[in-house]
Amino acid sequence: MLQELSIENFAIIEKLTTSFESGMTVLTGETGAGKSIIIDAVGLLTGGRGSVDFIRQGTPKCWLEGQFEVNQTPELSELLESLAIENPDNVLIVSREITTAGKNTCRVNGRLVNTTQLREIGRFLVDIQGQNEHQALLQSDQHLGMLDQFGGKELLIIKTKYQELFASYQTLLRQVRNKQANEKEFAQRMDMLTFQSAEIAEADLKVGEEDSLIEERQRLNNFHQIVSALNTTYSALSDGEPSALDSIGSAMSEMSEIENLDSEYSELSETVKSSYYQLQEAANQASRLVDSLEVDEDRINQVESRLDVIRQMKRKYGESEEAILAYWESIDLELKEGAQANLSGEELTQALAEKEAELRLVAEELSVIRRQVATRLESEILEELAGLYLEKALFEVRFTEVADFTVDGLETVEFYLTTNPGEPLKPLVKVASGGELSRILLALKAIFVKTQHITSIVFDEVDTGVSGRVAQGIANKIYQVSAGSQVLCISHLPQVAAMADCHLYISKEVVAGRTKTGLTQLSKEERVMEIARMLAGEEITELTKEHAKELLSLAHK
Repeated sequence: MLQELSIENFAIIEKLTTSFESGMTVLTGETGAGKSIIIDAVGLLTGGRGSVDFIRQGTPKCWLEGQFEVNQTPELSELLESLAIENPDNVLIVSREITTAGKNTCRVNGRLVNTTQLREIGRFLVDIQGQNEHQALLQSDQHLGMLDQFGGKELLIIKTKYQELFASYQTLLRQVRNKQANEKEFAQRMDMLTFQSAEIAEADLKVGEEDSLIEERQRLNNFHQIVSALNTTYSALSDGEPSALDSIGSAMSEMSEIENLDSEYSELSETVKSSYYQLQEAANQASRLVDSLEVDEDRINQVESRLDVIRQMKRKYGESEEAILAYWESIDLELKEGAQANLSGEELTQALAEKEAELRLVAEELSVIRRQVATRLESEILEELAGLYLEKALFEVRFTEVADFTVDGLETVEFYLTTNPGEPLKPLVKVASGGELSRILLALKAIFVKTQHITSIVFDEVDTGVSGRVAQGIANKIYQVSAGSQVLCISHLPQVAAMADCHLYISKEVVAGRTKTGLTQLSKEERVMEIARMLAGEEITELTKEHAKELLSLAHK
């Protein structure tokens, strides 16, 4: 669920921070106060398209931040792990900043992500259903996905099996076509890749080897200079009568005699002692290094030869050891696929035929399960629509077989509907009015909320175009959805506002010639006045207030 939202310099909102609760929260207010702007902000936090147009006039940037409590599903866990995002408390803090220069910065739990990655995460956080969001219902290519989602785990298992087989089938099909198209070119490429793989394998590259060899070559080529410098250092410190160390040792002895007489003498004595011991260690280290050095002309030649091999590999296969090894891995994968493709044309065709037969069996099994799921979906949607005063409606999931295998199977799906008795079923896109689409959307959400694992659902004026008992039916249905997921709802309907667990009022005022937006959680008495305003408009009478109280009382029951 969305726990907290902070907004700065976004559209007409200068600064706003608010907390949200579980259950159903309604947002109401006068036109132009910024209700939909708040939903736009939530949309940006879940990967919506950003624009400098969102920045409040006269400010350099806008900033948004939301705190979400998430359901830790395996799919979400895998996604977060792939992005190295930690969330041990099942909480994600998402922030986004857009500057007038066009810079767009997104973070999740402090880690930078791009908008594509944010959109992937956002699928698990918030589902925003606006006045135009029901357009997905009007795209028949979305209907199969909705049906499969409703099918749950049983259908997902068989669909995953089908898609794995489909991927193998596609690979074999490409191999057959490639082989038939140009067997000679294929053989030449396999020969080239075999040679390249053997050459890289023989080079036996190690990541970081070139840098290590360059350092070693530097030491070997400067052997005499290094030995001379170390010998000179040792002699300067230890040779001679007295040596430098002897002289410093005498100074150290002299200072130790007077160090107790004054703090300054003590400090100087410590400095001399420290210098003596450090120089003594330096002399010993110089001696050890000289003893360990040994010129090796053969090793110099070996290093140069090895560096030459690495340079040749980089010239042919990549700019670094990592790039070369990555290329090696990719050509080895192609060679493995090529080994299968290297079968005779007859063998390869036979393998394809066997895979196609296996795929068809699973596709038919998937179709059977889908039809069972479709029957169940039809029944549940009709039940939900009855609660929205579309009890005369008929809803049907229709299947159309396709000639070739697709990633989704051997059929397409389209939803058909009629809301008028005696009228034939027609594609949903052609028969549903705006108000009917809103109700169908709610019916679907009431069903799918159990399987989507989304923490929050936002309804942005989806109740447009309805009134009376239908409005009450929509209010009941939105509340039903909130039992399975947090719901934030922008509405102009008093029936919807009365059903909410929490009522937020969005207001606006003009300060110094600029519009400012504010947000307040209404008390019980304030809710009565707001719902009365929604019922009557500007003039609120005692009768209107009584009507508002009655709505709240009925909603409470």
